[in-house]
This record gives sequence, structure tokens and C-alpha cells, in this order.
Amino acid sequence: MVVKVYGPAFACPKRVLICLVEKEIEFETVPVDIIKGEHKDPEYLKLQPFGVVPVIQDGDYTLYESRAIIRYYAEKYKSQGTDLLGKTIEERGTVEQWLEVEAQNYHPPIYNLVLHVLFSDKMGFPADAKVIEESEKNLGKVLDIYEERLSKSKYLAGDFFSLADLSHIPFTNYLGAMGKMYLIKEREHVSAWWDDISSRPSWKKVLELYPAPILE
Repeated sequence: MVVKVYGPAFACPKRVLICLVEKEIEFETVPVDIIKGEHKDPEYLKLQPFGVVPVIQDGDYTLYESRAIIRYYAEKYKSQGTDLLGKTIEERGTVEQWLEVEAQNYHPPIYNLVLHVLFSDKMGFPADAKVIEESEKNLGKVLDIYEERLSKSKYLAGDFFSLADLSHIPFTNYLGAMGKMYLIKEREHVSAWWDDISSRPSWKKVLELYPAPILE
């Protein structure tokens, strides 16, 4: 059964697509243009009542929330493709810890940066300079903690690439378009980690198939 993924042009669905490529799972995509408001269409809301992307359909099974989706496929196909969960229960616990760190600490400031710097004009609201300044400051504080962690291990959960690393890729990639990649590059171990995870064939394939939305 081919997995159907909704909204492939945007960052959260790309989190899912990287996982599917890493796990060697066949998929097809359905465009959903957030900028045009297609995520609020009644038919889409039947799949995702909160009106955000992504959603997956896998046969009769429908699932939304990108981190729930990548956990689902990493577990369902654990023995296929890249092992993204670790080999022991302790490694799994550490993967889950850093996946939560990404969701609760890393994502909020970088999401606000992306929204206000790159998408505000297209989505019809003014960029807030104070939000941008605070978000960059908060993201820097998070990255200082990452720098300490990555001075001790190659990846966030240890010496293996996992969902914890994968989940950071799509939004971090936007830092380049915002002219803020220095937040990564000025931290030695974070920079090496980013160079590694952003060079993975899975991410290159996703970018090739589904470029970021045109913002001009």
C-alpha cells in the first residue's frame, strides 16, 4: 500500500517525507497550498480538523501531526531501512527525549522566525520585529545547549542518526533563506551536526522532489 502524504511543499510534511525515504516506504503526495488557504477547505478539514499539514492516509488508516507520523513509521517498519529509534530501550528513551526537546524548545522560536521573516507578507500580516528579535535570542539559547550536547556525541541521541535529528531538518533549512544560518555556523559542534544531517541523501531527495514554496 502506497502512503499518501498531504502538503509536501511545507516544512512539517517534509519531516514525514524524510522519514519515509529513510525507511524505504513508497509514498505519493497531494498538494495543499497553505498560502492560498487550502488547508481550511471543508474536505481537508474532514481529514485534519485543526486545518494544518501534514496528514497521511495509509490504506484505511489516517494520521496527522508530523511527529506522531514519524514515530508511527519508525516503529512499524523498525527492521526496514534506517533504524531511527535506537537499539535499546535506553537509546529509544534518549531519542524520545530529544524529539520532545525539538518540539517544545527548538520549534517554537524557529517557527516564529520563519513565519515572521519569510511568510508574513504572503499570509497577510505584518512581520513583528520584537517577535523576530525575541525568537532569535531564544533559539540561540537552545542552540547553546545543543552545542554542549553535541560536543559529547555525534548526534543528539548518541552516535546514531535518529528521529531526534531528522525532526530538525526542514525548519533549520529555512535559516539560510532568512540569512540567519550564522546561528548554526558560529557553534562548532552544532555546525558539524547540521552539515552531516543536511547532507543525507533522504533530505536531498525530498528537496529535489518538493522544493520550498516560492516566497517572492
